[in-house]
Amino acid sequence: MNVLEITSIIGTIAFSFSGALAAMEEKYDLLGIVVLGFVTAFGGGALRNLILGLPMEIFWSQTQLFYVSFITIILVYFFPKKLSSLRTFEIIADAVGLAAFSIQGALYGLELHHGVGPVIVAAILTGTGGGLIRDLLAGKKPTVLCAEVYGSWSILIALAMYFLPPQNSEFYILLIMLTVILRVIGLNRNWRLPTGDFVKSEKEIINK
Repeated sequence: MNVLEITSIIGTIAFSFSGALAAMEEKYDLLGIVVLGFVTAFGGGALRNLILGLPMEIFWSQTQLFYVSFITIILVYFFPKKLSSLRTFEIIADAVGLAAFSIQGALYGLELHHGVGPVIVAAILTGTGGGLIRDLLAGKKPTVLCAEVYGSWSILIALAMYFLPPQNSEFYILLIMLTVILRVIGLNRNWRLPTGDFVKSEKEIINK
């Protein structure tokens, strides 16, 4: 296995883990837990293929990762208390998965030869799309749109891969390591993008 295959497995475990936990926190039944776990792990890739016009065979060819995701979800279901305490593992693995899937998406975008736009879109969708769908199905505000600088790491990865070709395994490892380090630092220091707090909602205007 190469670096991307290994990190994709780690990312699949992390995203399936977070999706299943989110479903259990919202008191979903077993079917809902499985669906949310799968969607978190594979929803980003499916969105990428759909928007960029890539063949869906790419999605259905991930048989090994489907098994990895299913096993992870079942373990979360039967051992929720033990696994829910592994938040440090979840954060690091999630960062690895974000980087691996963003790299994977960027590679598909580069194959289109349409400039930097598709590369960025493919990286963001693959890296963060599953989490976006997870939060929407769980009835939560999507964290990728309002918390941390999560999606920004996908953009930086896409830009690095577009402007610094060609790449090799060492380059991918460096990107993944930097993503993990920056994500951990960002969480500890509460890095966030500017918000629209200065804009008042209709409710605030009426109450005033």
